[in-house]
Formats: sequence, structure tokens, C-alpha cells
Amino acid sequence: MLLDRGSIDLVLVPSGLAILFGYHLFLLYRILRFPHTTVIGYENHNKRAWVERMLQMTPEDTGLALQVISSNISASSNLASLSIALSSIIGTWAGSTSKVFMTEVIYGDTSQATSSVKYIALLICFLAAFTCFIHSARYFVHASFLMSTLDSDIPVSFVQTAVIRGGNFWSMGLRAMYFATTLLLWIFGPIPMFLCSVFMVVILHFLDTSSTPLHQYQFSSNKRWVKRVDRPLRNIQCNPLYSPSWNIS
Repeated sequence: MLLDRGSIDLVLVPSGLAILFGYHLFLLYRILRFPHTTVIGYENHNKRAWVERMLQMTPEDTGLALQVISSNISASSNLASLSIALSSIIGTWAGSTSKVFMTEVIYGDTSQATSSVKYIALLICFLAAFTCFIHSARYFVHASFLMSTLDSDIPVSFVQTAVIRGGNFWSMGLRAMYFATTLLLWIFGPIPMFLCSVFMVVILHFLDTSSTPLHQYQFSSNKRWVKRVDRPLRNIQCNPLYSPSWNIS
């Protein structure tokens, strides 16, 4: 028995959202239990090693690490601006959409209540993406403050946590954009929305799966830093004008 035009949204739209949410719950389980099988876990492993190596560099070389973090801050800020701009466009579109276009082209529920739900869901996704990107920039800024603190005893785990959380919020913002893309097709009917949900889950499963084994990084001691420390000590010991003011019995 075929569904009528008014009730097809009640079946296909929840089914598409259930597929998306179910996949992301499965992805979250893999990240928590088997992170080496996901791209996010692979990237977090490399970020930990990168932070550890950057903190071993000399204070003069911290500009490289700050430049990398600055590029991430810029990307998060640009996507946050894009998300809030799209939210404004959706709000304007919701107030000026033609009823004739909706009834003639869309196969599904074209009532005013359903249309309002569509636009509200889109606004929620874009605002969620905006919030995630803003938090991503916030954590990257915090990481830059920690890494630019010279001659400090800040634990490496503090910087690693800030960088990884910034990357995780970045990923969450992208996921919100993916959900918004699916809900955007709902404006043109529940059938395109359902097909986009299935297609997106297939593509995301391919992109989120990692078969590359985690590399166990081993860092050598920074020879330039050792030279910078040993040089003044060597000069002090060889200076004939230097006379210590203490005696060792």
C-alpha cells in the first residue's frame, strides 16, 4: 500500500534521521573503544605526538607551532561566519517562500506547520555548527596561549587536551553541516531527504574508517637546546675572572 502525499514525511524523514543518528552513535562507540579504526582517532594520535614535539623545541622555534594553530583558528572562524550567514539566509527564505512552488513541485506534506518545522530544523543545525566552530576556535586560542608561555612547567597533557578538543569541536561542526545538508533537501520533499541520508552515511563510513596503523613516535633530544644550555655553562667554567663565592667542604 502506497503512502499518501500527506503522510510520507512521517515515515521517510524519521527513517532518514534515524539512519544518520544511528551511524554517528556507532561512530562514537568506535572512537571511544577502537579509536585506531577511525580517522578521528588517528588524527588525535598524531596531534598528541605533534604537541609533544612542539613543546620540545626552543622558545625561538615556537612560531611554527603558533602558525599552525593560527591557521586552525582562521578556518574555524570562517566556518562559524559561514554558518551564521546561512542561518540568516534560511530565516529570510522562510519568510519569502512561494506557496505555489511548494505545492506543485514537492511530493509530500506542504502544510504551513511542516514547512515551519523544516526551517526550524535547518536553523538549529546551522546554529549548532556555529557554536561548535566557535568553541573550536576558543580551544585553539587557549592552546596558543599555553604553547607561547616561555620557560614554564605546563604539563604536555594540558596542551594536548586543548588541541584535541579544538579538533573534536571542529569535527562536530562539520557533522552539524552534514545534517543541515540533509535537512536542506527536505525542503524539496521527504524522498530526496531520505536518499541523501542513505548516501551520506555510505560516504561518511568510507571517509571515517582508517586502516592505517598508529605510528609510535620516538623523539630524539633537541641538540640545539642542549648546545644553548651547555654553552654558557662552559663559558663560566673556563672564565678565569669568575670566582665562586661559596666553598665546598
